[in-house]
Amino acid sequence: MSPVTWKMLGETIPVWPGRAWPLGATWSPASTNFAVYTPDATGVQLCLFDENGDETAYDLTEHMLGIWHGALPDIQPGQRYGYRVAGPWDPPNGHRFNPKKLLLDPYARATSGTIKAEQPIFGAREDRRLEPDATDSAAYTARSVVVDPAFDWEDEEAVRPHHRMRDSVIYELHVKGFTKLHDRVPEHLRGTYAGLADPAVTSYLRDLGVTTVELLPVQQFFSEPWLSERGLSNYWGYNTISYFAPDASYSSSGDRGGQVHEFKQMVKALHREGIEVILDVVYNHTAEGGPDGPTLSFRGFDDRGFYKRVIGQDGAFDDRYWDVTGCGNTVNAWNPLALRLILDSLRYWVTEMHVDGFRFDLMSALTRTGYDIDFQCALLIAIDQDPILRHVKLIAEPWDVSMDGYLVGQMPPQWAEWNDKYRDTMRDFWRGQAPIHAVATRLAGSSDLYADDGRTASNSINFITAHDGFTMRDLVSYNGKHNEANKEDNRDGTDNNRSWNHGVEGETNNKNVLALRRRQVANLMATLCLSNGVPMLTAGDERGRTQGGNNNAYCQDNEISWMDWSADDAWLDVYEITKAALRLRREHPALRQRHWFEGAPTIPGGPADLAWLHPDGRLMRGRDWNDAGLRTIGMFVSGTPLREPGPRGEQRIDDSFALWFNAGDVPVDLRHPENDWIDELEVVLSTDPGAPVGTRIKITDPLHIDGRTVVVVKAV
Repeated sequence: MSPVTWKMLGETIPVWPGRAWPLGATWSPASTNFAVYTPDATGVQLCLFDENGDETAYDLTEHMLGIWHGALPDIQPGQRYGYRVAGPWDPPNGHRFNPKKLLLDPYARATSGTIKAEQPIFGAREDRRLEPDATDSAAYTARSVVVDPAFDWEDEEAVRPHHRMRDSVIYELHVKGFTKLHDRVPEHLRGTYAGLADPAVTSYLRDLGVTTVELLPVQQFFSEPWLSERGLSNYWGYNTISYFAPDASYSSSGDRGGQVHEFKQMVKALHREGIEVILDVVYNHTAEGGPDGPTLSFRGFDDRGFYKRVIGQDGAFDDRYWDVTGCGNTVNAWNPLALRLILDSLRYWVTEMHVDGFRFDLMSALTRTGYDIDFQCALLIAIDQDPILRHVKLIAEPWDVSMDGYLVGQMPPQWAEWNDKYRDTMRDFWRGQAPIHAVATRLAGSSDLYADDGRTASNSINFITAHDGFTMRDLVSYNGKHNEANKEDNRDGTDNNRSWNHGVEGETNNKNVLALRRRQVANLMATLCLSNGVPMLTAGDERGRTQGGNNNAYCQDNEISWMDWSADDAWLDVYEITKAALRLRREHPALRQRHWFEGAPTIPGGPADLAWLHPDGRLMRGRDWNDAGLRTIGMFVSGTPLREPGPRGEQRIDDSFALWFNAGDVPVDLRHPENDWIDELEVVLSTDPGAPVGTRIKITDPLHIDGRTVVVVKAV
């Protein structure tokens, strides 16, 4: 490719040959190596930008096996760059090369700037889709940034937490939204990685009982052009474009690499408080959308290889994107270089950024060979054998938007899963509509989903709310969604909320309704924290956070979504119940067991490890499980002894508990079966003011509890 081809870019300067690995920009004091994969290109230019935005282009003439590479001396960290790639413009055959479009490096460690939703970022015009658009995109798109990876982790490995999954309490939060309104975080740090590392935040998480924060997407993302046209933005971040770069909008340190250092500092601070960091990652689609979407990166390098296509007749190439993500494209994880990018990215976040695991958005979309779900696909096999990735927390959102993509209970054994069956059952139970046998199954860890393939209850990530849907407060305050602020005429978001407003739609001053709602949220939180499996809390639920009935606040980067830290109306009674339930869970291994319950004694003549109690004072019988009117159930968990031995093989002894869940609206006089092991019981957690913590009863005495309450008693 001659310099004449790139005349509009200015001066062309020779570069050193460099090397084809590693991909991306690799900085050293001597030179910076640049390498990018674009197998069908006919020419590649590396473009550097100075502080005035002026561009200097460098021909990359060396290429091997589709990787174009070169090295430049005297490059400093913070240098902004991008690529322009020449090649065939042939959309029917999957080629959309257009050197007028500046491209982000897929392996960039940081990005600078953002995109403007205007015509120049699109490869073609809407009315002339088979012709390349001739407007230059440089002034309308972001740049990649050269980064110096050096960071002093100090004694990080010595203090880095490694919580077993069954000991974990996951707290899903948004980096910006969690601290944007926090009055104890310095104002200039609110909404940033540094804000999340502030002692006011880390101490709150530690005191609540959180072991692991799950961050909504922090890999560099941009808003969809159609959202920008509405005056909205992508708040959740499920629109990734750069899989190695921490999103610059969450940085208080600028966008020239400071975001990388600040992210590492955040991880370091959380680790020092004993809190792990896992990332919600979106490898199933990108911000480029459908074939008519913007050309920002992958589309300009290897559109044909990176995005999954509809399979044409007789296996012929068909340029229609195959979309099982609902976002316009699906990443082709079967493609060797797309697979390599995903794996390289995952390893980078573990080894360089020290994160502790991942939650994979729409994991089903990545498990496909052709159209079909394939648990022997390259990605799952590669992760399973990888010496780094196989030891971190791996959580799947086990579905995509297709009918056959619902895989709850079917992921490979090393994967934990978001368990939406738990969510739906518990929502129904506390509004009086779930069969009691389903409730018991979920309380005990969902053995119907996880026991048959050797997994344990800790493979079940139990949740009642998540970022997507109602908050806990809204779940008990609204019968229907109220998404008008999203500017889609309230058509977006699910209608299957399984919610109950308790007689009044939305906020109210009715004291009786408010008291019942708060108690119901306390019941839901206590149930979640004390169920067998791994609880996942959504940030703010423990303080009564509301989104005003919006159950799809993905585009609300404002107080609808941000965490309200004000003391008024903070539902601190719910906070205290949540904290107490998590403390019980943490202090008592009987409430977070590794082995499945067998309903049989752990030693000869001892109590059963699990017994289901009828409120009449007997064990549940066959017909009880089909009693449609039964709204109260007790779960007796024995700790004398546990099935699991201690670290040196010793027998482990813990307290024994009866956990009572009364979803009915009438009071109940609970009776406990008389036995040879327990003489007296003490209330250790209660959402019923009439049965406060510390209350003691003889095993022969009834325990009176109000309607819609959770009460936990311990054997004395």
